[in-house]
Order: sequence, then structure tokens, then C-alpha cells
Amino acid sequence: MNVSTQVAEQRKVLEQAVAQALELAKASTDGAEVAVTKTTGIGVSTRYGEVENVEFNSDGALGITVYHQNRKGSASSTDLSPDAIKRTVQAAIDIARYTSVDPFGAPADPDLLAFDAPDLDLYHPWEIDADRAIELAAQAEQASLQADKRITNTEGGSFNSHVGIKVFGNSHGMLQSYCSSRHSLSSCVIAEQDGNMERDYAYTIGRSFDDLKSADWVGAECARRVLARLAPRKLSTMKAPVIFAPEVATGLFGHLVGMISGSSVYRKSTFLLDSLGKQILPEWLTIEEHPHLLKGLASTPFDSEGVRTQSRDIIKDGVLQNWLLTSYSARKLGLQSTGHAGGIHNWRIAGQGHSFDDMLKQMGTGLVVTEMMGSSINGMTGDYSRGASGFWVENGEIQYPVSEITIAGNLRDMWLNMVTVGNDIETRSNIQCGSVLLPEMKIAGQ
Repeated sequence: MNVSTQVAEQRKVLEQAVAQALELAKASTDGAEVAVTKTTGIGVSTRYGEVENVEFNSDGALGITVYHQNRKGSASSTDLSPDAIKRTVQAAIDIARYTSVDPFGAPADPDLLAFDAPDLDLYHPWEIDADRAIELAAQAEQASLQADKRITNTEGGSFNSHVGIKVFGNSHGMLQSYCSSRHSLSSCVIAEQDGNMERDYAYTIGRSFDDLKSADWVGAECARRVLARLAPRKLSTMKAPVIFAPEVATGLFGHLVGMISGSSVYRKSTFLLDSLGKQILPEWLTIEEHPHLLKGLASTPFDSEGVRTQSRDIIKDGVLQNWLLTSYSARKLGLQSTGHAGGIHNWRIAGQGHSFDDMLKQMGTGLVVTEMMGSSINGMTGDYSRGASGFWVENGEIQYPVSEITIAGNLRDMWLNMVTVGNDIETRSNIQCGSVLLPEMKIAGQ
């Protein structure tokens, strides 16, 4: 039996499990939500071409939340037999008897539900055996090791291929499901020069195996990244322009997610509390959300409460358009859910057409940040401080790597004063953006 046939049969079984749980909950509750997820696949890792680990997994769980007399109870089970489901439903009902009364708890509003979920082309299984998976991991690792004699050690290569099934139903009559797949290949090595050792990695990921870059590319990219880090210097404490490389620029916007989430707003724990409809980013910058992007890594037809997802502008011409709301946070604020239970879905941050080299020239002298460590973010004030490493730039050209520095600023100022966003877009994240140039940050060094 091939993978697609197995997954189709499992999907039917999981849909039946959700239907059973909802039917059992109906008699004793005012409402219920049931979700089942199941993931099946293979993961392998190699070191110096030898197999370190081969793991086949098939994990699944059912979770139910019931609502009764303004009280809420939740329970879960990895056993999906009829008897286990019955016990799980009863456990949720029993728990609800002891929880606090909360008038805002209930399933999502029925007029917001995804009763007809679109196919987003997320499911591309690959019939791969352990031998082929090991071959790919070893090839990526070997391509790194052979690139330069300064690469002296390895943490290995890895390959993963998984398919998943998600089923969601609630007491409003919704029962929807979809399948997805995810494949990835990576390499991680250590380089040494004059007693200095540096580590770096590279990876490729996609819904379809055909979307992955080659093992040789992964290995070569890993080698390029680690060699560039050798012989880092320390900087003096100063203020200077900073470019966030794409892989860390996504995190700069990731902080925005938390600051405009409904829970932060109703708890009044965000410095953007009064910013809806106001400018918080430059006028030239728009953040679009595309939850129905075909084959998107963060695409989904509905959120974790069954609310249908839809394309929207989160930021339009620098102005905040929406809070990110679940059903609960929306009710607390007197608004409607925006379909963000479980997170965001493919944010796209349009650049201004500038290449990374153009941005270096525009900056002239300053810091390129390629890695962040630790985090000190004050949600009430926006004060920002993180450990960092990267490269020092003079006359628009990279001069040498730097490490053991701290960069600091305030998120409100950092967001509002962005100079430009590049066209070197990072597509492997739920936030897709290019490099970001900031006019000035505090850099703490030696």
C-alpha cells in the first residue's frame, strides 16, 4: 500500500474519531471543539557519512474542548480507540465542572467557520526509503566537508520527510480536514583557523521534494557560511547603521506578531495598545497575509478554531489595519476573530527592489547582523536588546566577521525608521521578507 492510500484511509478514520467525540459531547455540553492531528514520516542523520539515526514515526493525538454553563474543560488522548475517545470526552466534561466561569469562552462564531475548505496544494508525499534518505543526508554533509580544509569537524547531515493530517470539527456542524507534507535537508559543520572555531548550517525545505535545493547546494552553502565566520573581531561600543540579514529580519517582524495579538491587547501588555489605525511602520511598507498561498509553508484553509482564513493587509502603507484575533480575544475586545488562532499565515513584506549589495552601498559603514542570541524585549516599552554576530562593513563592502556584541534600540523607533527592505527574500519562514536597513542602533562591544 503506497503512502497516499494509507493517508487517505487514516484520514477517514480520524474524521470518524472527531465525529464520535462530537456526538458524545453533544448531550452534556453547550458546545464542543475537537481536533485530531497525525504525522507520519522518516528522519535520518549522518556524521562523517555514517548513519547516526534513523527514525520512523507515526504520531497522533485527539484534543477536545467542551463548553458548558460558561465553563471550559479540555482533555487529550493519543489512543483513538472508541473507548479511549469516550473516556477523553468525559474527562473534558468533568474538568469543566471545576473551572472558573468565563462568559467569553465558546466555539467560534458559525458565520466565520470554513465549512468549505479550499485545496491549497499542500500535500506532496514522497515514497522514500531509509537508504535514499541516508544518501541525501550524507551527500549534503560530504559536500560541506570537501569544500575547504579549514572545515575540520561536522555535526552531520539530516533529511526529514513527513506527511500530516489535520481534522477539525465543532458543535456548529463543521467537520473539515486536509493533508500536508514537508521535506527538508540540512548540513551543519565546524571550521577552524588559528585556534578559532566557528559553526554554521544550511538547509532547504518545501512541501514537495521537487522544491528542495540539491544536496550539493546545501553542502556548499553551509561551507560558505561557516568559512565567512572565521577569525571574527570584536567591536568598540558605538552607534551605527545596521542591516538585518533576511534570516534574522524575519524575527524583527516576528516581534510585531506578539505586540498586535489580541491577548496582548486585552491584557494591555503591549506598547502598541492605542495604535490601531495609526502609522507604526514607514509609509512605503505594507505587510500582506496570504494564508491560501499554494504550497505555502504556513498556508492553511482554517485556523485552529475552524475559522476560515483569508488574505488581508496587516499593515497598509505603514498603518496598522488589524489586531490578530482568536475567538476568545475577539469577544474580550468586542470584535470578530481574524482567523489567527494558532498563529500567522504567510506574511509577505514587499521590498523596494534593492539588492543586498545595493543596501551595503547605501549603508556605507555599519553592521550586518546574521545571527541573534538571547532576547530582552520589553513589551510595554518596546525596549530591545539582543546578542548578535555578523559582519562589519566599510565603504559599502564587507570587511570582516564580528562576534560577541549586543545591539539595542526601541522597537517603535526601529520599525518606524526603517530605511529600506531588500529583494533578497527569505521564503522558508511564515514571515517572508528581505534584508532590513536601520539608520542607527546602539552596538555594545568591548
